[in-house]
Amino acid sequence: MEKYKKQSSPVQILVPGNKLIEEHFGIVSTDTSDFSLAHMEAPAGWAEPAQTPEFDEITLMIRGRMRIIVDQDDIIELKAGESFVSYRGTRIQYSNPYPDENEYWSVCMPAFSPDTVHREE
Repeated sequence: MEKYKKQSSPVQILVPGNKLIEEHFGIVSTDTSDFSLAHMEAPAGWAEPAQTPEFDEITLMIRGRMRIIVDQDDIIELKAGESFVSYRGTRIQYSNPYPDENEYWSVCMPAFSPDTVHREE
């Protein structure tokens, strides 16, 4: 069993809307399934479909703002220096309708997986 792992080469994942994901730890980058850690940058005007994931997700805003819609009726504006957690089974939608790019870190437990995020079409 490994005692530690240093990450020097995160895996870059481009997604629709030109959002950049750099996964430091997770299924894609290190075959880690207990948690994932990713650095993200989303351009102005970016949005993704609503999802109902099978994992908890912690978001820490570094720069800019993000809009988060929870269960279609709670609208949260997350600003730089703030953090947010959504719990598995919660319908959630992330977007950046603001005029500037944003930057944030995300931790998912267990690790993010396309099979367990359950994005809506």
